[in-house]
Amino acid sequence: MVVEGEVLIREAQTAGWEIECQFVAPDAEPLDVAGQIFMVAPGVMDKVASTQSPQPHLAIVRRPPQSPDILQSASFVVVAHEIGDPGNLGTMMRSAEAAGADLFVTSGSTVDVTNPKVVRASAGSFFRLPILDVDSLHEVVRAGRTVLATSSHQGLDSTEVDLGCDIALVFGNEARGLEGDVPVDQWVTIAHHGPAESLNVAMACTVLCFEVARQRRLPSSTVHKR
Repeated sequence: MVVEGEVLIREAQTAGWEIECQFVAPDAEPLDVAGQIFMVAPGVMDKVASTQSPQPHLAIVRRPPQSPDILQSASFVVVAHEIGDPGNLGTMMRSAEAAGADLFVTSGSTVDVTNPKVVRASAGSFFRLPILDVDSLHEVVRAGRTVLATSSHQGLDSTEVDLGCDIALVFGNEARGLEGDVPVDQWVTIAHHGPAESLNVAMACTVLCFEVARQRRLPSSTVHKR
């Protein structure tokens, strides 16, 4: 996959990803990372980079395989189901890592996790957080933990649900959300006031992930269970 910019290239290196080669603009020095070095001609980065103001370094890195077994052992799983916007997906990864998630799962027609916009929006979490791609939510259900589906209009308030157990939080498409018949154990919602629209999926992911983190810091007797 392609990684753009020194910061993310070094994140990949620190995470132990194999850097196969790097491409360097004429006005820059090569980075002290592994891999073959190619100096490119003026204007080439403008054509191949995914940003309007390309950075002078671009690398090809190899994504290490992720064993499906981690789905059985992870205690706190965040699931992105049919998320379409790469910025949202990357932000969700960033929030999941910051809140202490063990695993990030993508399912359905979710945007490719290697999309450069996903990688940038994750701010490096893409390289550090275990990420697993599955074909169906049924694979998450069969792993045996409590599966909670998020909704803007139904379910228990997130602060009234026990999030301290082994769980998978499932977030659906930005426009459609999750279908009502998805195979989950409980629907969860984020209470909000007034006529404001429901939260953006990345914002909702952030709020709920940190609610999980908050509850896991508390004695079990203080968490409401219904």
